Amino acid sequence: MSRERLVDEVRDAEELLAAGPPVLCIPDARLQIRTANAATATWVIVLDDDPTGSQSVQGVPVLTGWTADDLRWAFDQPAHGFFILTNTRGLNEVEARSVVGEVAEVIDRVATELGARYTLITRSDSTLRGHYPLETDVLIDLACSAGSPYGALIMAPAYIAAGRVTEGDVHYVGTGATFVPVGQTNYAQDATFGFGSSNLRSYVQEKTHSVITSNDVLSLSLEDIRSGGPERVCDVIRACKNATPIVVNAVDEADLDVVALGLILAEAAGARVLCRTGPSFVAARLGIEGRAPLTHDEIFSSGERAGNGLVVVGSHVELTTLQVSRLKAAFTDLETVEVDVPKLLDPAQTENEMARCGDALVAALKQTDALLVSSREQIIGDTGHSSLVIAQTVSRALVFLTARAVDEVPIKWVLAKGGITSSDIATEGLEIRRATVLGQMFPGIVSVWVHEGGNSRGLKGLPYVVFAGNVGDEATLAEAVRILRGSEKGEGL
Repeated sequence: MSRERLVDEVRDAEELLAAGPPVLCIPDARLQIRTANAATATWVIVLDDDPTGSQSVQGVPVLTGWTADDLRWAFDQPAHGFFILTNTRGLNEVEARSVVGEVAEVIDRVATELGARYTLITRSDSTLRGHYPLETDVLIDLACSAGSPYGALIMAPAYIAAGRVTEGDVHYVGTGATFVPVGQTNYAQDATFGFGSSNLRSYVQEKTHSVITSNDVLSLSLEDIRSGGPERVCDVIRACKNATPIVVNAVDEADLDVVALGLILAEAAGARVLCRTGPSFVAARLGIEGRAPLTHDEIFSSGERAGNGLVVVGSHVELTTLQVSRLKAAFTDLETVEVDVPKLLDPAQTENEMARCGDALVAALKQTDALLVSSREQIIGDTGHSSLVIAQTVSRALVFLTARAVDEVPIKWVLAKGGITSSDIATEGLEIRRATVLGQMFPGIVSVWVHEGGNSRGLKGLPYVVFAGNVGDEATLAEAVRILRGSEKGEGL
């Protein structure tokens, strides 16, 4: 079947998942990876462009700031890796460029001070939205200036647990019995980060405006990975220079294990490699095994907290809207406070709308769990930049209302839905600077962080649920709330 045909073709799930040679499962692959990281004293540092990149790991620190003290704390943790939440997906290009450069400088300065070796992953969206190639360009330029250029740029957007896979260099989104090329999905129509190419080699050409052509991009096929193993991966990486992009095909977690082992071999031989990946590769590179979903008792292992729970929803993707409807139907005692976005964006009505919502939210949380949600009709600007500004305005409102709520009433748990929303709620609404990923509420999706304290709000130990806008099914949000509430069953769950 031709590559051109594959780009446009919706694939049968069973057929796609059976593609390529038999899966190469290397015994104890992730133990080997952890052992190698420890033996070489290598820290895997993930620059996460929104908080959802931790959905495949547990026991890993998360920083939402990057002072030297923050970095020293993270390097002192036992995980041999950590996340730094840059939130660049919620920033414009100028802001994103500045943040990535600033974070990279602090990492290198503290690592040099501590004598620590590190490797970088820029974690991005598994449906290809984000500041590419801007973020990798910044890191590539800094490495060149420091006299230690990258030879290869690994591009592995697969997020296996969420049905995002790559085969024949084409990236797909699973929708039940079929896989749809990502360029044909709503994600590709994103107002700020839209694109047209499903073939990742063509995506690179599109996003770099042909500075890098599709013919310049290399590929690790399923044949390379499964028949050639880590040695073949190592050979492909070592042959690269000048940050050559390498597309990673993967439809199984084991494919990413092979790539991670090959990458470690290449780095041991002196290769310099930068990675831009989805969540699944992060877990593979850290050597972290999957674990069972968290139970209510595990989330509250330090004891039940006083107060009620708060759900904050800013995401406007279609799936989120469906999930919100199911949540409200399942829990009729859940009080809903809806921010009227048109009023919020009207300077003459902003103050009254914020006061109305704030009063309603505090009153609701004194009685029961509450849902704080932006009105569901998405308002899009004339340009990608203006659309981002609107999204930032809505997020700031949700942050202000959350901050007011946690200042005035006890909070038992917080769940935030959407990338920009969950970042801003964490860093500003709850003032989280340091957290630890406890695990996930469902297989491979929806992380729970534990607030490590460090501010005056008395929120140390607060469970904070990071829920991406585009994962799960219609019932997943309602099921998450059921778990957080305990044994109570919602209607229709």
